[in-house]
Amino acid sequence: MSGLKKQDRSLSGEPSEQPAAPPALSPAMQRWLHQLSHEKRYSEHTLSAYRTDLRHLLAQHPGIDPDTLNQTQLRQAAARLHAQGMAPRSLARILAAWRGYYQSRTKELGWPLNPAASLKAPKIGRPLPKALSVDQTQQLLDRPSAPIQDDPVSWRNQAMFELFYSSGLRLSELVSLDTHYHQDSQYQSKSWLLMDDRELLVSGKGGKVRRLPIGEKALNALQQWLAKRTALASLAISADASAALFLGARGARIHPRVVQQELENYARASGLPVHVHPHSLRHSFASHLLQSAQDLRAVQELLGHTNISTTQIYTRLDFQHLAQAYDQAHPRAQRKNRASDKPDE
Repeated sequence: MSGLKKQDRSLSGEPSEQPAAPPALSPAMQRWLHQLSHEKRYSEHTLSAYRTDLRHLLAQHPGIDPDTLNQTQLRQAAARLHAQGMAPRSLARILAAWRGYYQSRTKELGWPLNPAASLKAPKIGRPLPKALSVDQTQQLLDRPSAPIQDDPVSWRNQAMFELFYSSGLRLSELVSLDTHYHQDSQYQSKSWLLMDDRELLVSGKGGKVRRLPIGEKALNALQQWLAKRTALASLAISADASAALFLGARGARIHPRVVQQELENYARASGLPVHVHPHSLRHSFASHLLQSAQDLRAVQELLGHTNISTTQIYTRLDFQHLAQAYDQAHPRAQRKNRASDKPDE
């Protein structure tokens, strides 16, 4: 019966419910994609995305040869996509495809200028780093619901996570730490522990070296771990593993993925309702330090940021903290809630 109804609608001339077919790519566009596939070995996934990106352009100027579009028309097409709700990140990829296509046509046809060269997508907002609150960090590291077991792996984990939060390390910096400076024909340390000075010497991004203090809690956990480290160090079979501060269960330098998995388990055992990634502890270090000290330059130095603009993102986290404190403490901050409260009867 339904089939007859559909047939009747088509015979009566009523509009079809089928979606419109995507615009066909021009021969020049097809040749460009063929070149990317066979000469530059682009993946099929990338090529499929580029096809879609080029069709966005054709849809904005139906029936017009794309090679006749000028800079103004291309800019208008991009503006319309943005007005239609295209996300900045998606629009940036689309415009990159357009620039690539028109660059190839500029070379082939000898145009003086690539008409898409100046197309720019709206600035992509930088997401705020996900930091734990002070209470959440204490719950994670103090583990009131899951006390530390007196075995090497448990103390290794406690020392790793205390050190993360104490010194604001990157994951790559943590796993590269050695117990002390070590150099021989097979191996030379890049980052190491300075227990007597209560410091770390860390080689970070771009080989930038910085000294970092170690807090009291982290120092105590490190001492406990170092006392038990020999149980895993006896399995080491390389100079790199022998020097490593943190070891895996088989005696090799601990792998970053193992650190991630152990931290996930740690957070779950601590009862935290949020996902905790190793970088969360670095973000928490920066955010909490900035809230207390209000010294952006000091935080920049401790994090090893080359540019102060990278560190400034934590001022936004700090403002969120201040705004929450305002909402909770200021007598006029919760006017909406108070206005909606019913009087006691």
